[in-house]
Amino acid sequence: MDRPSPAFRSPFGRPWMTNTGAAAAGGGGKGLKGIVAGGITGGIEICITFPTEYVKTQLQLDEKSGGAKKYNGIIDCVKKTVKSHGVFGLYRGLSVLLYGSIPKSACRFGAFEVLKKHSVDERGNLSPGKRLLCGLGAGITEAIFAVTPMETVKVKFINDQRSANPRFRGFFHGVGVIIREQGLRGTYQGVTATILKQGSNQAMRFYVMETCKDAYRGGDPTKPVPKLIVGLFGGLAGAVSVFGNTPIDVVKTRMQGLEASKYKNTFDCFLKIWKNEGPRAFYKGTVPRLSRVCLDVAITFMIYDSFMELFEKVWK
Repeated sequence: MDRPSPAFRSPFGRPWMTNTGAAAAGGGGKGLKGIVAGGITGGIEICITFPTEYVKTQLQLDEKSGGAKKYNGIIDCVKKTVKSHGVFGLYRGLSVLLYGSIPKSACRFGAFEVLKKHSVDERGNLSPGKRLLCGLGAGITEAIFAVTPMETVKVKFINDQRSANPRFRGFFHGVGVIIREQGLRGTYQGVTATILKQGSNQAMRFYVMETCKDAYRGGDPTKPVPKLIVGLFGGLAGAVSVFGNTPIDVVKTRMQGLEASKYKNTFDCFLKIWKNEGPRAFYKGTVPRLSRVCLDVAITFMIYDSFMELFEKVWK
């Protein structure tokens, strides 16, 4: 009599998810399933929230030195963009983020998995401090290998639209022009600021999200967290990260813009913004960024958990 074949056991297992009944804050999953779920989630989330990212970037690029201020706030920016370029003008640069969502997810999830593997306790759980460090490592990894070139090209696309005669005709044409004129280095402007931004983002979100989940469970690691509650926790985690690192995001945006050559380095950019525009300039675009990030994190966690549950049923 033939012996029944043993059940397949994925080499990408995440025992802590079994214990806690929830996905990691900021990303995670069971190997390839987690990467695919994260990529799909990122694409959906970007399409929903990109207009707020567009407005945020425009306001951050809108320097008031030399009397060149172009917009008088969020509503004015939206009105002028729609009037000049139509509703789809608010989606300028979207393709860059769509193209970069899968590698960004792969870098973040992969780095977190490796770091988590060496940090969990005997039950497969991460302590708050280790979540903070694993999130920081994941953020740094995605900043170097995916986010910096993706964000740099996105900012240049948005910045290009501000000119009287935009040069970029599309994603591949724009990337070709940037590399031809500035080399590969042209897609890595602001890498230091991006590392600081992404590292702090993931560190704060992991910490806040998991701390909130632990409080909700009341010490019971097997208690599931409803999707709506996950979304609310995600919105809170996103808000904390916005207020914590918007100054870094402003410097990063300036370093990645078409006029980045006037700054010697990240620190020089910080000093010139402080000197020419004052400390309030470091919080330009906070409101549109706050709305986008809170939606981003909340939607990401809710959709990601849903896809992972679906994959567990249909992807054996």
